[in-house]
Amino acid sequence: MNPRRTNKKTAQLIPSIVSVLLLAAIAFLLGAARTQAQCTQILSGLRQPIGSGLTDQGNLLIAESGTGEAHTGRLSIVDPDGNLRTLLDGLPSAPADVGDPSGPTGFVMRGRILYLLVGTGDVGIMGPLPGTTLENPNGPSSPIFSSILAIHISPFVERNTVGFTLAPDDEQALADGQVVTLSNGGPDKITIQVVVDFPNFIPFPLQDVPDNIQVSNPYGLASIGNMLYATDGGRNHVWQVNLRTRDFSPLVAFADIPNPLFPDIGGPFLQAVPTGIAVASGQLLVTLLRGAPFPTGTSTVEQIDPRTGSDTEFISNLTTAIDIRPFRGRSPSGYLVLEASSEGPFFSGPGTVLRFDDPADPPVVVADCLTPVPSSMTFNNRNKTLYVTQTDGELIAISLQ
Repeated sequence: MNPRRTNKKTAQLIPSIVSVLLLAAIAFLLGAARTQAQCTQILSGLRQPIGSGLTDQGNLLIAESGTGEAHTGRLSIVDPDGNLRTLLDGLPSAPADVGDPSGPTGFVMRGRILYLLVGTGDVGIMGPLPGTTLENPNGPSSPIFSSILAIHISPFVERNTVGFTLAPDDEQALADGQVVTLSNGGPDKITIQVVVDFPNFIPFPLQDVPDNIQVSNPYGLASIGNMLYATDGGRNHVWQVNLRTRDFSPLVAFADIPNPLFPDIGGPFLQAVPTGIAVASGQLLVTLLRGAPFPTGTSTVEQIDPRTGSDTEFISNLTTAIDIRPFRGRSPSGYLVLEASSEGPFFSGPGTVLRFDDPADPPVVVADCLTPVPSSMTFNNRNKTLYVTQTDGELIAISLQ
């Protein structure tokens, strides 16, 4: 067949085929537009919210890292009508080595006990070279940075409390191993204790910066049985914590990978930076944000076997994955992935929510109406609403009905 000649009948079909394809494309785009959920602001003015989760009474709890000023970390309650109340104020907060406020981060509830992570705070300060950290010569502003707190919250407190405030002396008492009770009288009281105090940092000498350190920066928390699992975005591993013995150790460490933008942008390697963590079918799912300059396609979701620590890539080709949640939508085993920005490098696009009906398939963009940088998400199955916290202080609702 001569490729330069076209059968007349075939030529007559081309316009109609093009029309059909064009109409199909338009229909697809319109359908895609209809599936794009809209972002509705529920609250603003939160103090660098990082973690969120639902209680068994249907309230949303939010962990706020604070403003960077001492004792501005906070736990807040948002009821189903969107009303905000303080649960616990006065928690540690301080500028981290990169300058952002650091304080309360992720949490998980087991019964009426809330296990809360406290981040790195001002344990370290920025070093003399990019990407280096030195020990804070003045010492940290709180003795309970890089720890896990256990906070007992009764149903009465959740429904009625006027809020509690942790004093600096209370923080020292917690660091000394004491149980702290805060009370407003009657049943309006909570108890707090330190479950685990991770090392604030380890020495990590470099040729040009021999005093360089690697800080512990716990970020996300999950539980299976009597074990807690905490991601550490400073030391790039997952801690495992035995609640019976309070022993802890690294479960899995994540290696650096080559930076595809080097030498034009950034250094030769990217750190893992584990952030969000969730449990699905007895396995841990961990989002790896990857380090600056956050090249497109380098972020992943890893699947970790909690019994062995074996690590398998679960979802690939992401940009800035910050959180993951199992989601039963069109697929009985789907997943929602929260990205801090849809474009690299350096957070140049909006935050997005992606839905994966199968980890190996391309995602569906559920929403791309978030600002950089969203920090956590919680799905309320009762009203089919996804709640997203943003570090600019907003709480966003996205309907997934």
